[in-house]
Amino acid sequence: MTRGTGAPRVRIEEWTADDIDLLHRLNTPEMTEHLGGPETEAQVVARHGRYLGLDGTGQMFRVVLTEGDGTGGAVGDEGGDGATGDGAGGTLVGSVGYWELSWRGERAYETGWGVLPEFQGRGIAAAAAREVIAVARVKGRHRYLHAFPSVAHAASNAVARKAGFGFREECEIEYPKGRRMRANNWRVKLG
Repeated sequence: MTRGTGAPRVRIEEWTADDIDLLHRLNTPEMTEHLGGPETEAQVVARHGRYLGLDGTGQMFRVVLTEGDGTGGAVGDEGGDGATGDGAGGTLVGSVGYWELSWRGERAYETGWGVLPEFQGRGIAAAAAREVIAVARVKGRHRYLHAFPSVAHAASNAVARKAGFGFREECEIEYPKGRRMRANNWRVKLG
């Protein structure tokens, strides 16, 4: 799906067992700076298992930048900047997903995204987040989808705004488990 001239063309594909390599690439100090830092190998493996087992309560996706991405250049099967091609005319550039949570006594969905550093700043995360909004909306299970980026993570807050989320409030959440974090609560209505 393309959103306007110059918008990146992305597709989201169901998370598979092979995507543990992507999860390792997203588990770096740079990528987890606002999330409490990199996870241990055991934590990455456990996270991968949770992604594969969402089973109707949500879904994780890998983000693929497609050929003729709308950002001024074609993307090949092997990204010259270290990204792995996944075939089918695109380059694997990140992850996005949604899952259930209880927020202030109501069931809702939460979303999160990550785009590899060499692909950041192109609008890819916002495009992928819009795709997840569409998937969650079709699911029809909950009225709202929330995003909770750290108040200190300007880029992730910008993604929420550009993807169509409305700012609700600054709040405190627990992430990762056992660590309190100041976050912004962004929300989009699904139905």
